[in-house]
Formats: sequence, C-alpha cells, structure tokens
Amino acid sequence: MNVLVNPVPGRTPLELKAQWDRGEKVFLLDVRQPEEAAIATLGGTLIPLGELPDRIKEIEAVRNEEVVVLCHHGMRSAHAAKFLIAEGFTRVFNLSGGIDRWATDVDPTLPRY
Repeated sequence: MNVLVNPVPGRTPLELKAQWDRGEKVFLLDVRQPEEAAIATLGGTLIPLGELPDRIKEIEAVRNEEVVVLCHHGMRSAHAAKFLIAEGFTRVFNLSGGIDRWATDVDPTLPRY
C-alpha cells in the first residue's frame, strides 16, 4: 500500500488565484528547472529542487510568511515543501497539481508541456 506519511498541506490553483485576487501576500517558490520555467511561469522565485538545500538562505526572509511551492505536477514541490517545513518554515503549502493544473483550472492560455 502506498500511503503518504505526513502529507504537506496543499493549495489548489483556484485557491491560490483567489488569494492573489484578494491581494494576499504569498511567496511563490518554483522548484522546476530553468528550461521548464522558460516554457511557462507564474512568476515567483526559481530555485530548482536539487539546489534548494544550498540556496535556502536566499529565501530565509520568508520563513514565517506563507510560501506556496510549485513544480510541473506537484511531486517535486511536495518534496521541497517537506524540506522547508523540516528547516523551520512555518506556513508552507504545495501547489496541488503544479503548473499543469494551473493551466487547466485557471489559465488555459498558459503553455503545457
């Protein structure tokens, strides 16, 4: 049986869009590779998952702010979110379904890959 232990809290693309529409401050961390972000992006800070442990100091200032982590489908971002939580970040969420789900649920003009 494949059971996810201690799942990371998630935000759906529609929930994140609603937060942005309300003007809520959300720090967006994109853990995809630069070539993926070049295809489609929501903005935010790009730190590929493999570089995150060495570059965590770059996002230290948002340790107590809401952080939404995204990738292509939500798997790498879930790993990144768990890492951030273990490092003491207090309000971390995974973008459920990643940028691909954003393209289907929020912005169908966003390129899919």
